[in-house]
Amino acid sequence: MQLVEELIQKKRDGQQLSQAEIELFIGGVSSGGVTDAQIAAFTMATWFRGMHRDEQMALTLAMRDSGKVLAWDGLDGPVLDKHSTGGVGDMVSLLLGPIVASCGAYVPMISGRGLGHTGGTLDKLESIPGFNARPGIERFQQMVREQHIAIIGQDKDLASADRRIYAVRDVTATVASTPLIISSILSKKLAEGLDALVMDIKYGSGAFTPDPAGAVRLAREICAVACEAGLPCNALVTDMDQPLAWSAGNALEVLEAIRFLRGDARHSRLMSVVLALSCELLQLGGLAEQPAEAEKLVMNSLDSGRAAEQFSKMVAAQGGPSDLLRNPAAFMPTALIIRPVFPDGSGFITAIQTKTVGTTVVALGGGRQRSEDAIDPSVGVSNISGVGMQVDPRTPLAVIHAATEESWENAAMLLKSAFSIGQSPGEGFPVIHSMVKGGTPDATQ
Repeated sequence: MQLVEELIQKKRDGQQLSQAEIELFIGGVSSGGVTDAQIAAFTMATWFRGMHRDEQMALTLAMRDSGKVLAWDGLDGPVLDKHSTGGVGDMVSLLLGPIVASCGAYVPMISGRGLGHTGGTLDKLESIPGFNARPGIERFQQMVREQHIAIIGQDKDLASADRRIYAVRDVTATVASTPLIISSILSKKLAEGLDALVMDIKYGSGAFTPDPAGAVRLAREICAVACEAGLPCNALVTDMDQPLAWSAGNALEVLEAIRFLRGDARHSRLMSVVLALSCELLQLGGLAEQPAEAEKLVMNSLDSGRAAEQFSKMVAAQGGPSDLLRNPAAFMPTALIIRPVFPDGSGFITAIQTKTVGTTVVALGGGRQRSEDAIDPSVGVSNISGVGMQVDPRTPLAVIHAATEESWENAAMLLKSAFSIGQSPGEGFPVIHSMVKGGTPDATQ
């Protein structure tokens, strides 16, 4: 029988692994026969050598089959989901899920926690008192069938090999390997038993992929692998050279999402991404034939209050307060110190180092550097000014929510360094760069 170290050596030397070899390795990861040291060697070899498409497909499917694959017999609508590569102020999942569910889809969304400067959907939802993100697979499926949507963390029974491999990647500087990113994302999505998937691939100063060309390549590859695995998948390539919304921080983003759903205020860049992804998913799922029809469904869902009601039902079903949308301030945690930060001079915001904004949230205690780190859900940044806005010593860059005076002072210094100010307005990039459909990028207007 072939030894695991022989497989690692082949990958180290740039040779292509067979489907049987990859299945042997993933089987060992699941059973415990493969050690963490061997996983680290494999992921590092993959980082340097990459993978051919056949290897990528075999790895994705083997990881999918390392756990349970959900089945959704008897539903009267498509099973749909969305995934983002992560950013700052990215609360799209909190909005898209209820919108699409209210249009007749079923949304079994398995999400992750924030790590580094990027926020995580689970952390945001768990800032809601009582919210249960780990109800178990049977209860998860029951909630999806009854409420059309549930958002949970990865269960140990779904794509179980991914949990071990990701834990090793996290501490061995191999998180950013494209083949490992694709297999990690798609193994979980394929295990959800989806009928269609949309991806939001970020680029820019707050994204994992800094340049749009690299983001397009990743989008093309992930769509191609998904489609080859039998999962229809399109992707938006979107700008993260400035925060996507006014808020960054767990409870603050939930509050902004609630205001969005209620129609109180909707950030234009956030609205563009939510609308585009929702429309694409409704068309992929067969709930709309044309873009105009899909847009009408989305806007009706928002303006009628059906999406807000859907969100409220989901929160209540997962243990949160039933009247969160009516009176969110009564339930959401609040930081002790809430105070604006001002620029030293006057001018226009010409650029924002978005990663620094996210790092500010982490420094306040609202994010984590390691997966086991505890976080403070109340802290963060709100009222974030955008590129092109005029500011002065009386017009704030943002409002910082902190637990102590010292943390506010430190965060203020860090946050101010994120903003570049000039004498003429900067021009931010369009939030939607391009669309990748079935692996072919088409420029969007």
